[in-house]
Amino acid sequence: MNSKPYAKKVQVQAQINGEPVEFLCEPRQTLLEVLRESLGLTGAKEGCSNGNCGACSVLLDGVLVNACLVLAVEIQDKRVLTIEGLAPREGLHPLQEEFLRQGAVQCGFCTPGMILSAKALLDHNPHPGESEIRRWLAGNLCRCTGYEKIVRAVQAAAERLSQQEAAVEVKP
Repeated sequence: MNSKPYAKKVQVQAQINGEPVEFLCEPRQTLLEVLRESLGLTGAKEGCSNGNCGACSVLLDGVLVNACLVLAVEIQDKRVLTIEGLAPREGLHPLQEEFLRQGAVQCGFCTPGMILSAKALLDHNPHPGESEIRRWLAGNLCRCTGYEKIVRAVQAAAERLSQQEAAVEVKP
């Protein structure tokens, strides 16, 4: 008789990047592990595994979370947005474009988490000031930049998104 306790796998159904997804996972597996290893969504990075670096940031039902701190079983019947699902079918999201334009990416390791943190902020407040941007990005560590270009990229994206929204409202 084998005395090793093996966890029974759990079936989870959720919506990831707008698509219905079904997967099996162990109850102890994190959302980050399942995203990267089971679903092949490698945009969220494993940095610290304890919620301090923000490299694994995703949106769970519109709320910014660290995927390393969420158990995969907790996303049952919920919506997850990763960096892979942010861009429209063709092109890039304005945040992604502005990170490129402003030179806010260097090694790129923190970039997906930074962009999703900025998305959560702009969903919450489409017109943030610099101090609010810095507060929202405080949970994301970057060892390559001084954050100035990142803040400018978020400001520029906020302006572009605001202009796009105004243009849509003007159309009859």
